[in-house]
Amino acid sequence: MYVAPSRDAAYKRELLRTIEEIYGIAGRQLLPASSGYYGETWKLCTAEESFFLKLDYLPYHQAIFERGLSVVAYLCSQGLDFVGEVVPTKEGKLSASFHGAVLGVFRWLEGENVETDATKAPEYQLLCQVYQHTRPGLPLPSAEFSSQAALTFFENWQALEKDPVYPGAGEILALLEENRSLLEQRRERLDAFARRCGKEPGDCYITHGDAGGNFFVGKGKDAGKNFLVDWDEAMYAPLERDAWVMGCYPWARELFNNTLRRNNIPYELRLDRLGFYSYHMFFFYLNEFLSCLPFWNLYQRIEDYFENGWILERLQFADTL
Repeated sequence: MYVAPSRDAAYKRELLRTIEEIYGIAGRQLLPASSGYYGETWKLCTAEESFFLKLDYLPYHQAIFERGLSVVAYLCSQGLDFVGEVVPTKEGKLSASFHGAVLGVFRWLEGENVETDATKAPEYQLLCQVYQHTRPGLPLPSAEFSSQAALTFFENWQALEKDPVYPGAGEILALLEENRSLLEQRRERLDAFARRCGKEPGDCYITHGDAGGNFFVGKGKDAGKNFLVDWDEAMYAPLERDAWVMGCYPWARELFNNTLRRNNIPYELRLDRLGFYSYHMFFFYLNEFLSCLPFWNLYQRIEDYFENGWILERLQFADTL
């Protein structure tokens, strides 16, 4: 999603110089790297090895990125090297500042982002290793069964109506109005599931939040390994937070539960919680879109989300519960 502005040679030289000064890494070359939803990314090559650089220029997201770095550092300290490895500064800090961005440096992982039915078994196995290292006291938010995501969305919608200054705002407002009855219906469904699930909150574990979208199959020097990266949205939550995205498929629910049992994790997925997270995440992603309007015109992305989005099959399943 993040589209970095064109960077000239002077910017790259300054970034290389900053990395050497703060991290003690003498980089020889900067190459563009595949980016995710947030962040400007680079591959930094030295004479001996390579590193992954991520610069978060979005003010509202920077604290989330820094929190994710601390989660990766904790999991690595527990021997879970498949989460990536944050490289600290010479002063031992997990991040640095560059041109107003939060900069994180990671060891380079040689792999390809892959998500298929076949990758679910190794993905769930890695998640179980994370669940086994859950402990209290980490700087993570705790999930609640509430309809706050929908309330926040409607507040953001009203704010946009009052100040439609962003590119594409008029078209986006018309699209939201066109889908108002659907949005109201899903808010009501979320509220109902929040009340139902809130009666039995259940145990919480360290969850990823988007494991399937960040599952990497190793190649080259990392062939034979699998990785789960990007822990920005890590949270203490019921395990349905990680399972909901495939929870509409009986085979995936069975696989998730069987993997939990094989790893001696005393938890079994519940349909009402899968329903809750289906509606909750629908509004969560809408809020992410609206939060990014100051930076990008997301009309086409939001239109696709309503009409052809991957989330529709999940909502159709939740509608049956």
